[in-house]
Formats: sequence, C-alpha cells, structure tokens
Amino acid sequence: MRTPLITANWKMHKTGAEAARTIEELRPLVADLKGAEMSICAPFTALFLVAAACKGSNIAWGAQDVYWEEQGAFTGEISPLMLTDLGCTQVIVGHSERRARFGKADPRMTEALLRVFGDNDETVNRKAQAVIKHGMTPIICVGETIAERKAGKTDSIVSSQIGKALAGIDAEAVAKLVIAYEPVWAIGTGEFCDPPEANRVIGLIRSAVERSSGKPAAQSARIQYGGSVKPENIADFMAQPEIDGALVGGASLEAKSFGELCQSASRAAAAREG
Repeated sequence: MRTPLITANWKMHKTGAEAARTIEELRPLVADLKGAEMSICAPFTALFLVAAACKGSNIAWGAQDVYWEEQGAFTGEISPLMLTDLGCTQVIVGHSERRARFGKADPRMTEALLRVFGDNDETVNRKAQAVIKHGMTPIICVGETIAERKAGKTDSIVSSQIGKALAGIDAEAVAKLVIAYEPVWAIGTGEFCDPPEANRVIGLIRSAVERSSGKPAAQSARIQYGGSVKPENIADFMAQPEIDGALVGGASLEAKSFGELCQSASRAAAAREG
C-alpha cells in the first residue's frame, strides 16, 4: 500500500527565520497526522534552520533543486553532497518553473530571461540520478502547458517526460521515488485539473513507469498531483485511486492552511482505503 505524501513547495518565499517560525506553528497542527506523510521543500538559504525546526517532528524536509555534480567549478550551484551534509532527504527535480514553463504569463519574461531557467529532460535525468546516488528521494515533476493540452498532447508529453527522466535508473530505485504531475496551466493560476482527469493522467504516468521500469516499480512509486491544491479541494483529489498525495504551492505558505490541508488529505486517504 502506498502512503500518501503531501509536500510543501515554498518556492522563492520565506527567510530562514520565517521558515522556522512557520514550522513551529505547523508542528502541533500535524502532530497526530496518520495515514499520510508530509514534507517541506524550502529555499536553500533556509534549509539549515528548517532542518533544526523539523527535528524530532513528523515533518520531513527537502530542497527545491540540485546540481548533478558533487563538486567543481559550478559557481552558484548546490551539490547533492551539500544537501546530504545538512540531512536533506527529498529534492524536487524538474519543476515546471525550473524548465521555464510557467502557468501564469509574465510580460516581463523575455526569451533571453527565460534561458535563466535551464532544466530539460536530460538535466532532470542527471539530477534524479544524483539525488538517488546520494540516498535522497527525488520528486520528479512532469506536466503539460495549456497549449499542449489544447492540442491534445497531454498524454504524449507526460509519457515522454517520464521515459526520459527515468532512463538509466534501476527499478529498485524507481520504486522508491516520487513523481508529481503538475499541469503547468494550473500552477499559480487558481485553476486546477478536474480530479477524475488528474487521476486519468496519473494512471497514464503509472503505465509509463511500468513500461520503463516494470510493474512492481510502477505500483510502488508514489505519484502526487500538483496545481492550485487547497484545503477546499484536496479531499477530492485524495479520493481518486491513483493519486498518492499532493505537491502544494501557495496553500503551504501559512501553517494553518497547510495543516488543514494535510489533515483533510489524511482523512480522505483513510476513507478511500476503508
């Protein structure tokens, strides 16, 4: 049985002090969480204080990105060795924003500026392999833009992203990783994918994992939904049989909101299994 995982992605929010304060507020709200796990992926600058704030709690923590080399002349990058030194256990890999695929258009974002965000299928694969090599769990993100969905390319896009992300990763490692389906058009826009459709696409992703790594790995890997998840709609997603949790953005920034979301997800998961 797959245990649901609810992951907060704080993106470019919170100083170290703000992060620690949010976790202190969150701890009593989720101390009795059952039937689900939770984690927080915070900015690099906050990780040291996040690790301290989460110590002794049921809250796991991770990073939002990583470089695939252990060390070298890669100014500004963070290596897997640096993350494991802090005690990091999870790393988001290939988030749509890191791939320069944004749900909400920004007229200031020129083509030249978009190149600042450089992830592609090859870098996602390298990063995932590096995370696994160093004993951490990658949360591999896949998803389509609104243009790709309207063109009927959702299935082919996510299947291709999965195949390329998992290339060269053995089945035993695939069984332990996490995949997040994040329709790009639903991230930061207030729009969200209809739960049955999210369930369908996640089922398609599981089939793609099976083609790549075999049925046991596909049945063990956890697949989250991400895209404008809120306390008000998380239960509808968790009622779906293929959805193993959520990657949560804006609703995770306030302790009360995220605590309510995690508790609602836990209840919905229990009801589904019961």
